[in-house]
Amino acid sequence: MKNVVKSKWMKYGIAAVLVIAVTVGIYIHKKTEPFEVTYVQFTKMLEDGEISEVSLNSGPTMKFKIKGKNVTYRTDNPRVEDLKETLLLHDVHVDETAETVSVLQYILGVTVTFGFGIFIFQSLKRSGSKNGNMGLNDTKVEAQNLTVGFDDIAGNIEAKEQVHDIIDFIKTPEKYNKLGAKMPKGIMLYGPPGTGKTLMAKAIAKEAHVPFFSVSGSDFVQLYVGVGASRVRELFKEAKKHEKAVIFIDEIDAIGKKRSQGAFQGNDEKDQTLNALLTEMSGFKEQDGIVVIAATNRLDTLDDALLRPGRFDRHVEIGYPDVNAREAIIKLYFKNRPIAEEVSSMELAKQTVFFTGAMLENLINEAAIEAANRGDAYINNSHLEVAFYTIIAGKEKKDRSNISEIDRRITAYHEAGHALITKLLAPDNSVTKVTIIPSTKGAGGFSMNIPKDKFYLNKQEMIARIKISLAGRVAEEIILGKDYITTGASNDIEKASQDLRSFMLKYGMDEEIGLINMSVLTGKETFEDEKWIAKSQAYMKQFYEETKAVLLNNEELLKIIAETLLEKETLDEKELASFFE
Repeated sequence: MKNVVKSKWMKYGIAAVLVIAVTVGIYIHKKTEPFEVTYVQFTKMLEDGEISEVSLNSGPTMKFKIKGKNVTYRTDNPRVEDLKETLLLHDVHVDETAETVSVLQYILGVTVTFGFGIFIFQSLKRSGSKNGNMGLNDTKVEAQNLTVGFDDIAGNIEAKEQVHDIIDFIKTPEKYNKLGAKMPKGIMLYGPPGTGKTLMAKAIAKEAHVPFFSVSGSDFVQLYVGVGASRVRELFKEAKKHEKAVIFIDEIDAIGKKRSQGAFQGNDEKDQTLNALLTEMSGFKEQDGIVVIAATNRLDTLDDALLRPGRFDRHVEIGYPDVNAREAIIKLYFKNRPIAEEVSSMELAKQTVFFTGAMLENLINEAAIEAANRGDAYINNSHLEVAFYTIIAGKEKKDRSNISEIDRRITAYHEAGHALITKLLAPDNSVTKVTIIPSTKGAGGFSMNIPKDKFYLNKQEMIARIKISLAGRVAEEIILGKDYITTGASNDIEKASQDLRSFMLKYGMDEEIGLINMSVLTGKETFEDEKWIAKSQAYMKQFYEETKAVLLNNEELLKIIAETLLEKETLDEKELASFFE
């Protein structure tokens, strides 16, 4: 308490000194400020013999005094060579010394500088003491307060198995010490955003019944060199007060990216922070029951020293859930919610390919909000459908009065083209919805194409994906002609180009390029070469013409789907399938 009061009075004292110093400085400055005189007036006074003394210097102005008066005047300095000679000829005393600062002004400058320095120092000290321990009371969660265990995590069966022995090691280390086994010092959880990396780390701490320290990589990134490293040391110091603990560092790529090999290209603060982390991990004793868990979305960007054995020994992928895992996650989030009997968790799981656990949670929450807005007692399929398409494409626009009939027709044929090519070239895919209702995300309409759950895509499936993207533009050309195609295919062209690039340069499906990954070979994310650009253009033209041929052969069906869309605005999977029966 005394230190707080002392610090408080010190702040007040510094502030008072600064105020007094500034006030005195302003008073002195105003008091000693010379009177301004034009150079024309100065010349006349000189000719009349009124000037007694002139102070010359290299500045833009000069000071002078008038005979019989102790007042200083100031005028412009013409800085001509014969000025001194002219003054002497008029019997004027010339002082060529530089302007001096008064003693009080000097004291003022020193006081202000000293006071400001103390203020900055105290601020940094407070910041260091506040941030040095990173608010560890906030980052620490006691074991009994952790609410997420393995029972609360659906899916990720393989990941659970990979970390199960870590939990067992923390709980019964003697079982492993007898055989000379060493507990991994670090676990790296990697995978796409929203797949449950943080939940997995919390579950490990809960299952092991140990405190959980959670920080983010960005918490260590500071402007001042050394602050991040001190934070790392403080975090590990706090964790070591417990015999056993879990330290979780989310988004570790903020400090753990590959360090530059160049002498002047590194980031000193990040390098020091990373070095401190590596040193602290190396300092663990083998019998310590402390494990460090980190999470990242980009394992390939991390520094090799961070991933080597002895640091983050074990790499555990937390990937996209498959259909069974999605069903388990959906059932988990259905708990304690009133769900209508018509809702099938498996059917919903089949429709949500490439959804992460976080996206599924958001989907069900949005459906619950929709049900509450409607005043319904149960969450049913209509609520889930609205939530699904809101997440994918945005909310439907209610006011569509400004959309012209020609725009509706263009959108209908565009989306009919996507849907028709999908059904013909990728029959395993589900087209769950085709609509020409515009959304708040800027889409004029969309065709929901859900691929089948599978590990790999073959060459023909990759080509089919490109053709599906091109089908909307092809349909526009067939109906409107080449000169009246629209800008509606911009996103489709982008997706087709990305797939074609992967087809050629990533998956080795082009016979001429062969089994070469160009980004690895050239060391660049982009690859620009006139030869391959021309080849890409040739491929795209070929796929476009092949797509056009398919649609021309099925032009009557294209028109039927488009006209039905104009009438109903939206078609579901069953209605679309009826056209092919």
